[in-house]
Amino acid sequence: MPLFTVADLTSGAMTEFQEKLRQQHEESMHRELEKLLTTAPDPKEQEISKKDFDGFKKLFHRFLQVKGPSIDWAKISRPPEDSIQPYERIRAKGLPEDIAAALNRLVVVKLNGGLGTSMGCKGPKSLISVRNENTFLDLTVKQIEHLNKTYNTDVPLVLMNSFNTDEDTKKILQKYTHHRVQIHTFNQSRYPRINKESLLPIAKSMGADGEGEAWYPPGHGDIYASFSNSGLLDKLLAQGKEYIFVSNIDNLGATVDLFILQHLMSQPQDKRCEFIMEVTDKTRADVKGGTLIEYEDRLRLLEIAQVPKAHVDEFKSVTKFKIFNTNNLWISLPAIKRVHEANALDLEIIVNPKTLDGGLNVIQLETAVGAAIKSFKNALGVNVPRSRFLPVKTSSDLLLVMSNLYSLDAGSLIMSEKREFPTTPHVKLGSSFTKVQEYLRRFENIPDMLELDHLTVSGDVTFGKNVSLKGTVIIIANHGDRIDIPAGAMLENKIVSGNLRILDH
Repeated sequence: MPLFTVADLTSGAMTEFQEKLRQQHEESMHRELEKLLTTAPDPKEQEISKKDFDGFKKLFHRFLQVKGPSIDWAKISRPPEDSIQPYERIRAKGLPEDIAAALNRLVVVKLNGGLGTSMGCKGPKSLISVRNENTFLDLTVKQIEHLNKTYNTDVPLVLMNSFNTDEDTKKILQKYTHHRVQIHTFNQSRYPRINKESLLPIAKSMGADGEGEAWYPPGHGDIYASFSNSGLLDKLLAQGKEYIFVSNIDNLGATVDLFILQHLMSQPQDKRCEFIMEVTDKTRADVKGGTLIEYEDRLRLLEIAQVPKAHVDEFKSVTKFKIFNTNNLWISLPAIKRVHEANALDLEIIVNPKTLDGGLNVIQLETAVGAAIKSFKNALGVNVPRSRFLPVKTSSDLLLVMSNLYSLDAGSLIMSEKREFPTTPHVKLGSSFTKVQEYLRRFENIPDMLELDHLTVSGDVTFGKNVSLKGTVIIIANHGDRIDIPAGAMLENKIVSGNLRILDH
């Protein structure tokens, strides 16, 4: 009786073949990277790129190993009750007299790698004006300066730039020289985009000129390696800093929360919570957001990219997965040093396919900062109010934060007390509003939106001065038509279409 079936032999041969293929891909990649290094413009640039490439090689190696989704759906369960704390419980503990001592051990880190291209702007997204001529960066500096003045503390701001944003950001930083906040920057890695077919870099040399499309910043999961490589992590540890509060610079709700900070600092040293992820309740608008699950006895972030196709609808369901990750994270600095040095960060790879202008198909290998939650001790989710998640990704979001729904207090946006419901209205502006310049041209000033529930605008529409929008307002200009909402108009539960007839909704 034969010990092996033909199927066994075939699968064995296949595995061996695949293994050889993997090795070939890896060897070819290493050769190409070595060649690229020789084209670095100077020794310093070569040294930085060598560190970047070391990280990229690890990522590429793991990418070649992975087959299919990295999650076994059957092993997923909801996180245990005590692993996601309601914010109210943490807030109820109050603050000590000397919260300044805790603040002095905190560093605020903002993810500042993104460009404003999706909103039609050149340069870093953080330099777009969002409120009273203040940019995202201005608001961030004002918030931290306010903390430092109020509590007489020294909370520094760290910006994680990318090669896309570094130069422009550094030019602007000079204007904050006399503000009471120390600002540091470091750069996330620069990784080579890979040709989808050959799995080799498309870059021919390290020079940036004309080769911009050949490189990419590898997602915010890169923070652990690039923060350590920059030397800034050690510098901050030497200053006695203990935690970082990390968030996207375009999330205007991500301010330093003293209650969460106190919760972290009040744990006994041996039970220190090394990682807090702020989550908030999912609405229909957030179905794609990553969620927390329990997987193999650990708290873990599950992103839509990791979900097998058959289960995507289940993932999007608001009933099974009730919360999503805001990407506001509190992480222990000594713990980052420990897991990075032990090479213990096994971040799931996000394969991001892109088609370049010339039609070439490439892939980017990326990772997410929140995916590291499984590598830290006593990790915790905190279910925070929705107000801590106020991202500005589109002109529709911009309309909300520029409106009278919010007031500005020391760099923080506060929802107006005059609004009866604490929820933000649902706003959908059409493609004529996508670019910030176009959007600004279409509003003589921002309408009164205090009593608005839902606004949809499509087509060539402009708004005169002092317009007021209430309830559900839908304005649709058909192709070739134009609608000018007159100055002083008050639209309440109205549909306005083609020829400016105003109908009751």
